[in-house]
Amino acid sequence: MANIMDYLDWRGDLDFTVSPFNEVDNLILSELVYVDFQGIIPPPGEGEISISEANRIFFSRHTEEEINARVSSTRMAAFLMQKMADTKRFGEIRLADYINDISLDEQSQFCAMTVDLSDGYRNVVFSGTDSTIVGWKEDFNMSFLEETPGQQKAVEYLNGVAGLYVEPLRVMGHSKGGNHSIYSAIHSSPRVMDRIRAIYNNDGPGFTENMLALPGYQRLLPCIHSIVPEYSIVGMMFEHRESYKVVASSENRAGQHDVMSWEVKGTELVHLSDVDGRALLLDKTMKSWLEGMDGPRREAFVDTIFGILEEADIRTVDDLANMNAAKFVEILKLHSSLNKEDQELLLESLWSFFEQSGRELKRALFSKTKC
Repeated sequence: MANIMDYLDWRGDLDFTVSPFNEVDNLILSELVYVDFQGIIPPPGEGEISISEANRIFFSRHTEEEINARVSSTRMAAFLMQKMADTKRFGEIRLADYINDISLDEQSQFCAMTVDLSDGYRNVVFSGTDSTIVGWKEDFNMSFLEETPGQQKAVEYLNGVAGLYVEPLRVMGHSKGGNHSIYSAIHSSPRVMDRIRAIYNNDGPGFTENMLALPGYQRLLPCIHSIVPEYSIVGMMFEHRESYKVVASSENRAGQHDVMSWEVKGTELVHLSDVDGRALLLDKTMKSWLEGMDGPRREAFVDTIFGILEEADIRTVDDLANMNAAKFVEILKLHSSLNKEDQELLLESLWSFFEQSGRELKRALFSKTKC
């Protein structure tokens, strides 16, 4: 089936005055921000660069072989950029206000940029989790923190870059970037909030019940466009109140989180009626499991898991995927060297998850057999 690469072949010759911005364009910008633009796109308030020039500089620094060697699905963002640069629709768009801030101390990975499509809007694009382990840990930290450092930075970023422009705003992102899009918008200043016309959350996790009760969330709810694949895991996490569209994917299960697999027809994504029942079952299991652990216990569990990876010098998803037998043995030794309390925490938490899985499966089977 067709994807966003095919969309560039179909619509690439039409600029935004002929074919207005749509949900597929949102997906393309949300994938583009995964490119490592450090030293290419100027930081906030220091100018802009065309995507064609950004593409030229990037591929003068990186070979295709180097990019293809990465295991993270975000490697495809560079090739998407390459294709975008050759189209009329995207070839001369302007990229600006780039930030890529990774902090081990804060346990945060934050990345964002703005895009001028020359259609009268300023597009604020937040990156999702990159290949760094600290970025993935920040995602898990959402289960016990009212506000992560990345969410706080997203609010500061949106308020800051909005002050540089006068146009109405679209805010968007994939995965954690979708979460940051909603979070930053509902915590933005009143003047910024007044300029927000659309928020796109592409398979991004939700929030706590307290967040959903905020006036800003209720006010911007009509502007929120949440999109999830049929087998959504990340996008169904935590709580949501906004409605969502379900889209078809060419991948299986967890692989559907990759937006490059989302199917496209014309100027729209291919929509389905509902999320896969297996994904809903997993979502119920995860929510019930987390509800059975208080905040401190969730934090201790996450710290223990990621502490082992840090001790083993696993810094990126590539490190984890390319782990050899010796590194695996090292991780097992690190687990066995944990104090008794941490070992018990890991075993009890994992056992609790599997028990909850069994309970949710029984409920699902029972509900199907009821008269």
